[in-house]
Amino acid sequence: QVQLVESGGGLVQTGGSLRLSCTTSGLAISILTMGWFRQAPGKEREFVAGIGWRGDSTDYTDSVKGRFTISRDNAKKTVYLQMNSLKPEDTAVYYCALGGGFAQARDLKTRVNYWGKGTLVTVSS
Repeated sequence: QVQLVESGGGLVQTGGSLRLSCTTSGLAISILTMGWFRQAPGKEREFVAGIGWRGDSTDYTDSVKGRFTISRDNAKKTVYLQMNSLKPEDTAVYYCALGGGFAQARDLKTRVNYWGKGTLVTVSS
C-alpha cells in the first residue's frame, strides 16, 4: 500500500519560515518525480513545486520562486519544501505528490499518480 505522509505544517507569522516533509512508503521513489501542490479555501488545487527523479531539475510556480526550495532524499524516501518569507496568500493545505518515472520536474504539473492527505499551513498577517 502506497502512503504519503506530510508533516511540518502549522501557524506562522508573515515573514516566517516552515519546512514541510513528505515521507513515502510502499514503493520505490528514486525514479519518480515528487513535489507539492496546495489548495487555498475556495480555490482550486495548484502546483507549487516539483523535483525530477534525478534531483537535478526543479520547477516552481511563479509566486513562490525565490522563497521556496524543494529537495529530496531518496534514501529516506522523503521530499521537503523549505518555505521562507511566508505571506498570508501562502495559506493553504499543502499536498505531497508523486508523479511518473524518469520524468522532469515540470511533468508533475500534468501527471500525479499518488497524493498525500495534506498538511495545513496558515500564515497570519
